[in-house]
Amino acid sequence: MNDGRRFFRLFLATAALACAVIWSFVVLVDPFAALPVSWPFDRGPVDGNARYAFPSLARDPAFDSAVFGTSTSRLLRPVALNAALGGHFANLAMNSATAYEQTRLLQVFLAAHPHPRTVAIGLDSEWCVTQAGARRFGFGRELPEWLYTGGPWAGYRALFDLYALERAGRAFAEWTGLKPRRYGRDGYTSFVPDERAYDPIRVAASLAAAGPWTPPETLGPNPAAWSLPGIDLLRADLAAMPADTAKLLFFVPYHRSLLPLAAGPARDLLAECKRRVAMLARATPNTLAVDFMRPSPITLDADNYWDPHHTRIGIAERLVTDLAKAGRETSQDYEVLART
Repeated sequence: MNDGRRFFRLFLATAALACAVIWSFVVLVDPFAALPVSWPFDRGPVDGNARYAFPSLARDPAFDSAVFGTSTSRLLRPVALNAALGGHFANLAMNSATAYEQTRLLQVFLAAHPHPRTVAIGLDSEWCVTQAGARRFGFGRELPEWLYTGGPWAGYRALFDLYALERAGRAFAEWTGLKPRRYGRDGYTSFVPDERAYDPIRVAASLAAAGPWTPPETLGPNPAAWSLPGIDLLRADLAAMPADTAKLLFFVPYHRSLLPLAAGPARDLLAECKRRVAMLARATPNTLAVDFMRPSPITLDADNYWDPHHTRIGIAERLVTDLAKAGRETSQDYEVLART
């Protein structure tokens, strides 16, 4: 019996020691760069899920500007934005991010940067959905709340799980050169295939199968009465920024297959969404609203796209140039909705 108790105590002590060692490794690596004390590695975002990777980037004092959005804005290179617009940009666009998730990340950025130079927000259908179609989180991915609202010590308990251990292993491998980095230190990474793999036949099939989204509810006769919760969030986002911050709102260039060109609820909804964004821009100091989500030399050319939502890298570079000149020049690529 005594031998049995000794074995059980030894087992518990060994398990506790193993857990302590593993937890200490995760805490010292600090894969989400969220703890006040950790190893002094040259840190950059490592997690493949931007909802974990980007809060620390949003707090990084190296940046005074940022671009937010979904994957439709991820190909905007911060280095190009720096040259075109000035400042030091981070790309904080997240795959499939809802308007709510983008707003939460923007709040983290503004808390750490009370007077940012430029905030750019890529607007797509996520900002234009009606109340019935609104979601807080995208595809079942909930935000890790402790990374967004927790104090500096909240992570010590949150990091005690297998996901954090996996990410810590990847972070350690990246920092030691065993694995390549997934993100740049400014949040940018190209997620589209190499240009040498471009297949116009496959792309054409993808575009032919696409079509405009359909509102999930019957819209009433008065567009001004429609509930667009994304626009309500955008109004609060703009109100939270200082007057001297440059606010750049741009509707992203979906391929024409996604554009609701025919008369109907989808076209009416998009038009109302743009109207409200223009109204917000006109009521907010230092704001420019630009519309690329329209028939144009970009959206009408299938060779500019990988799929209906995502342009090729050359078009992303063209967007940066267009955004820089939209405040002073006209172009067939876009329409200026409002300028203050």
